[in-house]
Amino acid sequence: MYMIFVILGTQKFQLNRLLRLLDACIENKRITQEVVAQIGYSDYLPKHFAYYDFFSKADFDKMITDADIIITHSGVGSIITALGVEKKVIVFPRLSKYKEHVDDHQIEIAKAFSKKKFVMYCGEDDDLVDLIENSEDFPFEKYVSHRKKLVTVIQKYLEKQ
Repeated sequence: MYMIFVILGTQKFQLNRLLRLLDACIENKRITQEVVAQIGYSDYLPKHFAYYDFFSKADFDKMITDADIIITHSGVGSIITALGVEKKVIVFPRLSKYKEHVDDHQIEIAKAFSKKKFVMYCGEDDDLVDLIENSEDFPFEKYVSHRKKLVTVIQKYLEKQ
């Protein structure tokens, strides 16, 4: 079965707006796929899909592996984790005007990943359902982490000190 996994991170910020939107889309049958969410500190409790405040690392990793699409807030860790297992990722950034974060840096992060076609960006005026439907044909680029290379460079530099 086709599954959408929603990741809202572990910081103490809500993202009720996304949960309400998903609930409405499921209720109106615009989304028919199974949806499971890690809602973190959001206080809106979904009515039409499974949710958990948090997952253990093992359960979280299994959810990501089993998912066909990941919808996530614009947390770099969540995005890179999903990209690391080559999932289709839709990023729905938190906005400060809704008290979802202290500023709008998540928009910048989402746009940066989107510009390189690693993810699809869902802005406030975008239709999330259209993005889900179009994700099947979207030309996602493969994300390649340069973490090991960076660590090696830093280690070599420190060894010379």
